[in-house]
Amino acid sequence: MFQLCIIVLFYAVCAKALDTINASQTIKDGQTIVSAQQTFELGFFSPKNSTNRYVGIWYKTISYGTVMWVANRNTPLTNTLGELSLTLQGILVIRNASGDVIWSSIRSSLVSLKKKLVAQLLDTGNFIVREETDHGNSIWQSFDYPTDTFVPGMKFGKDLVTGLERNFTSWKTEDDPSLGKYTVWLDIQGYPQMMVLDGPNIRFRAGPWNGVRYSGEPNLRPNSIYKYGFVLDQREMYYHFDLINTSVVTRVVIKHTGSFERLLWIESRQEWIVYLTPQTDNCDRYGLCGSFASCNINNSPACGCLKGFEPKSPDQWSMADWFQGCRRSTPLDCGPREGFRKYSNIKLPDTRWSWFDQSMNLNECERVCKRNCSCTAYTSQNITGGGSGCLLWFGDLMDIKTILENGQDLFIRMPLSELGKSSGVKQVKIIVPVVSVLLFLILSVYIFYRFKRKKLRQRGTLIEDHGNDDGNATSKDDVELPLIDLSILRKATNNFSDDNKLGEGGFGPVYKGVMENGQEVAVKRLSRTSTQGLDEFKNEVITTSKLQHRNLVRLLGCCIKGAESMLVYEYMSNKGLDSFLFDDDRSKVLDWPTRVHIIKGIARGLLYLHQDSRLRIIHRDLKVSNILLDHDMNAKISDFGMARSFGGNQIEANTNRVVGTYGYMAPEYAGDGIFSIKSDVFSFGVLVLEIVSGKRNRGFFHKDHSNNLIGHAWGLHKEGKSLELVAPSLNESINLSEVLRAIHVGLLCVQQRPEDRPTVASAIQMFLSEGELPPPNPPGFFYEKVTTDTGYSNSSTYGTNSTNELTITMLAAR
Repeated sequence: MFQLCIIVLFYAVCAKALDTINASQTIKDGQTIVSAQQTFELGFFSPKNSTNRYVGIWYKTISYGTVMWVANRNTPLTNTLGELSLTLQGILVIRNASGDVIWSSIRSSLVSLKKKLVAQLLDTGNFIVREETDHGNSIWQSFDYPTDTFVPGMKFGKDLVTGLERNFTSWKTEDDPSLGKYTVWLDIQGYPQMMVLDGPNIRFRAGPWNGVRYSGEPNLRPNSIYKYGFVLDQREMYYHFDLINTSVVTRVVIKHTGSFERLLWIESRQEWIVYLTPQTDNCDRYGLCGSFASCNINNSPACGCLKGFEPKSPDQWSMADWFQGCRRSTPLDCGPREGFRKYSNIKLPDTRWSWFDQSMNLNECERVCKRNCSCTAYTSQNITGGGSGCLLWFGDLMDIKTILENGQDLFIRMPLSELGKSSGVKQVKIIVPVVSVLLFLILSVYIFYRFKRKKLRQRGTLIEDHGNDDGNATSKDDVELPLIDLSILRKATNNFSDDNKLGEGGFGPVYKGVMENGQEVAVKRLSRTSTQGLDEFKNEVITTSKLQHRNLVRLLGCCIKGAESMLVYEYMSNKGLDSFLFDDDRSKVLDWPTRVHIIKGIARGLLYLHQDSRLRIIHRDLKVSNILLDHDMNAKISDFGMARSFGGNQIEANTNRVVGTYGYMAPEYAGDGIFSIKSDVFSFGVLVLEIVSGKRNRGFFHKDHSNNLIGHAWGLHKEGKSLELVAPSLNESINLSEVLRAIHVGLLCVQQRPEDRPTVASAIQMFLSEGELPPPNPPGFFYEKVTTDTGYSNSSTYGTNSTNELTITMLAAR
């Protein structure tokens, strides 16, 4: 027994020593030390495609060989005869075969030679030198001298007492860890802000910390995995991030290509995925639009002068040369007749020419700025708790970006005349003739409109009233819509040539046409063998002609002549979402920001139908092939042949005739014929899960179970593995917190009970907010099998047909 205890004690001491180096101890090439929990390993290594040798730290148990720190990055060894040792003075040194020191650590404090020193590799990835008996303090640490990687527990910033700066610099190439051209830098010239430098030039500016996130990173949201923070006091200023869920492995890297990425290790895939990158679009290029201009990627062109400003060089501006920026339309005179205009939803300007005070409130901030004629703008330094602190700008405002969500407010100094607050005789003399001209124009437009309406009525209304058993509220409601002659559509479509055919659905074939004025259109031609018929045709005309929204396909006109019935729509150059989403090659075009943009577009269109249109519209056939994409990948809902409208406070109805598409129909609608806004919400939830996964709900296959996509998503959610649902093509563009939130909202929308599902308005709010979401209840699964013998047929607006989308018409089981 005694011998056994000695053996156990021996191995315990040896195991403890595996993560440390004693003074005068040497590690030779081929030997390593490993942190206590086997997380990190330190030793000599060679990058791939290189024979040079370096001392570094890499992940041990996951992603073996992924290097997160390099000691001698600029002084490599050329053979395997190098040695690493710790001197009695507490200095780490690397020697070559000749005994020459090629690298050494910098000792941060004097150490008595009487004290024993050790160098220890911690499970955080930090390599420290400390006194053997002092586990709480270090006299040197690798975290103070990072290379290209930022991990939890590190500080990124400056120690104002010692002058130590902790920045990150990329490798030169993928095979060479020496100093590269890209640096992640904390600029402290004004209010501190994070920048990515390309040599001496600014490549990207994340913006100042506002208490929640960097001003220019709206996607950096509070989440359950990690938290970011910023410390600013008289001793130091630094950013840091810490894990909330310690089982997660994450890191931030500045790559040799200049890409700044936040990475997450996915154990099930055995790979790192990019869950967030601050550089999302061209508007993140520093200073793209010059001074006093804002970049909005949703506009064309993206650059635009702020309100109250105009291009310095109109000729260059018109040629998309925005470098010179903008200037004030009305100069300031530093007089009492000046105020501030509020600009919302923006990334705050470059703070190198700023001043801040953490103790002021916003009102005090305004007064200080107004008293100083050089002060250009102000805002709250910290947006938490209603806002606090003061941040002022002096001189030009550079690098402003319009942000759709999580942007900030900025108050820019303006002359009172630009704020619309001027008064007096001069203004009256100007206003009176202007108002007179406006009244004349309004009267002219009114007379023209009345004349036009009279002419249209002389031609007759297009379609007579119709009724049905679905509680449609559109009775006694004629529709006026331009009638287009059949000969014009024949010419536009080259006599309905197969070369112009875009697709075919339950309604009939769809053709691309070019009108005489050059306008491109899509012509839906009712087929004589269509599973839909005149009722659906009438319904689509009556419903769609009343709808005007940027996320709904616009109906331009129709043609009724003999047996021919046709609808003419605006042409969507990118056709249906299904033509991208389920195609292995084209799906790569749909990065995560694009998919979010599409989800938001669908939601906005559906919100208009349910809430903001004159009558509440239930679409009843919302599916991926009925989502069309224009040139800028804006989503537009189409195909209103199955739609029904409600009046007043009506929220649901019954029907004996169930129409829709298996895989998208809510259980209560498919089984009992009950449809409502919540049945559309169910379809929207299915769409969200399909957009995230790139897989169809119907026809989904998994080797471990027979669930459809909804069931698969539900199972992963219960196991805390929702990220496994994400399409592999999204790895490089994924926003972790955003994609998890999208999946969660999608599952809330597909819950079995309609009353449990959110409205579209609530779903949008939940997706955009940062608050905690309610847990979803079990979803409504639907596994009915159908074949062509049932007479069910595909229904597509225009795009490719899909055997996995079956639009059905049947009698509801009562």
